[in-house]
Amino acid sequence: MTLAAYKEKMKELPLVSLFCSCFLADPLSKAAYKQEADTVDLAWCVIPDMEVIELNKRASGESFEVILKPPSADGVPEFYASVPRRRDPSLEEIQKKLEAAEERRKGQEAELLKQLAGKREHEREVLQKAIEDNNNFIRAAQQRLAHRMETNKENREAHLAAMLERLQEKGPPAAR
Repeated sequence: MTLAAYKEKMKELPLVSLFCSCFLADPLSKAAYKQEADTVDLAWCVIPDMEVIELNKRASGESFEVILKPPSADGVPEFYASVPRRRDPSLEEIQKKLEAAEERRKGQEAELLKQLAGKREHEREVLQKAIEDNNNFIRAAQQRLAHRMETNKENREAHLAAMLERLQEKGPPAAR
């Protein structure tokens, strides 16, 4: 069917017959529907699980209420019949599952211990580096202090030597 033929067919069918044709398994077995100018025959499409009620008809259009009936028990297959029943697990299956769970738990514990060991090693490295940095700082501070003390001692000795020299140049106070 071409697109133009399909569009023409859609223009011919009213909305309700289109809606009903979606639910009918074999639309060709029904008698041909002949549309009048602006009427819709609600009895043309009969679906056992659905009821269509015309609510009101106005110049602007029509409105319908579609009521779906609850499904009946006859003709409907049971959904749970195809689902296999769960059988009770055997002792061997339970034992295998417990062993697998124990293996997973041991693996998780080993992984956790490995991570904790890595963190401890990192903490040790950080602590060792901090101690080394502190020792280097103390050594550098001691060297600076020793250098300053040596400089001060040299300056003091030079100052004392200069004062003694000036004193000797002036001579003793009694000799004047």
